[in-house]
Amino acid sequence: MPAARTRGRINNENDENSVAASTRLTRAKAAANTTEDVANPPAKKALQTKKSTTGTLNATRGRRALGDVTNAAKGTEAVQEGKKAAGQKSTVASKTGGVTKLTRTNSSRSALGLKDNNVKPKPAAEAKKPASGSGVQKKRAQPSIAPTTSTDETIEELEQPARKKSVTQEMVEESQQMEEEAYDIVGTLDAEDLDDPSMCAEYVREIFEYYQELEKTTMPNAQYMDHQDDLEWKMRGILVDWLIEVHMRFRLLPETLFLAVNIIDRFLSQKVVPLDKLQLVGITAMFIASKYEEVLSPHVGNFTHVADDGFSVDEVLAAERYTLSTLKYDLSYPNPMNFLRRISKADNYDIQTRTFGKYLMELSLVDHRFLEYRQSHIAAAAMYLARLIFDRGPWDVTLTKFAGYTQEEIMPVFDIMVDFLQAPVAHEALFKKYASKKFLKASITARKWAKEYTNTMRAGGGIATGDVKSN
Repeated sequence: MPAARTRGRINNENDENSVAASTRLTRAKAAANTTEDVANPPAKKALQTKKSTTGTLNATRGRRALGDVTNAAKGTEAVQEGKKAAGQKSTVASKTGGVTKLTRTNSSRSALGLKDNNVKPKPAAEAKKPASGSGVQKKRAQPSIAPTTSTDETIEELEQPARKKSVTQEMVEESQQMEEEAYDIVGTLDAEDLDDPSMCAEYVREIFEYYQELEKTTMPNAQYMDHQDDLEWKMRGILVDWLIEVHMRFRLLPETLFLAVNIIDRFLSQKVVPLDKLQLVGITAMFIASKYEEVLSPHVGNFTHVADDGFSVDEVLAAERYTLSTLKYDLSYPNPMNFLRRISKADNYDIQTRTFGKYLMELSLVDHRFLEYRQSHIAAAAMYLARLIFDRGPWDVTLTKFAGYTQEEIMPVFDIMVDFLQAPVAHEALFKKYASKKFLKASITARKWAKEYTNTMRAGGGIATGDVKSN
């Protein structure tokens, strides 16, 4: 038989049956409780009161610790801070790939819209902070902040078009300054050649400065005839006059003739040459210069032919190798034709003065007295004398700038040229070359002018040519 239930009091407090025993209801009690619930429904504020009591207790504890006075404001701020933290967490979750996104229906939106009369208004800088998180909130927060933009930002926005205008003006001024500097670098006359890339107007001054420095290394010894046993200056003049005739026969460039004579002088400055090999040195120098300057240089057989076959082709080729090794293969000779063209630009490219200038420059090839002067100095004196023959005006600042020599510096070379012109003709090939109509009869006109100039100076009591004498 089952054990009989005991209705006595249970001493064990942990027994679950103790609760059931204490809360046992009969049918009569259940019916009575149901009747009371229907007649008097329970008030819903009971739970809110209990919850608010708990919040009040917590707020009271915080208020006692922080010394706060307003209980309601403190509780509301606590609720707002909790909801802000929840909104920030949901936003971070949405940025890092979380499922939930902050939308208009999210609970954090209600936290941002919570208002309380007891809460003090926050500054505009703090009002921006709840908008951090989602891009949707930032876009909605901007219109509300726009009316409260500071005056500094407004001034910056108003000054922005003026700033763009100033930048544009600065760019225009910089471009104008660059153009002025470019004109100053290449000079007033060189500026018109800026559109022509073949003229190298941007670098023309640097090029001619390099030429002037190069003249020092390519000048021969002006007294090299002192160590030549079988040669004299007169023999050199005869050789050069014959090379001028060969040059005309092959119709070579003027630069080829000047380079050939420079090779001869530099070679004779280092080597002693017998008289029977002097012509070989001449045709070898012309052969080297033609291969350096000409597009189509004459064959080596042509040079041996003009020498009346006095030398074989092998001898000319061997002399070529020996000459180049003596000069260390340095043919970087600043040709005086370059300086003449440079000065002629300042003379407006006058054809008469430039033609006479070429004739006067070739005088320096046959006369050894010009060896001590640079090629740029000779070109400046040639243009000065040519302008004086045609009465083109004084040697002004522009010509001095382009030539690199003043009138006082030109006078020593000028005196040698005048003395050569008024003397009897000693080099017929050169005289006949420039006596033709092709060269405007420059040799005849220049000789006539030199005689008149010399007679005038002698009649005036001074001799323009000084004490120099030509051979």
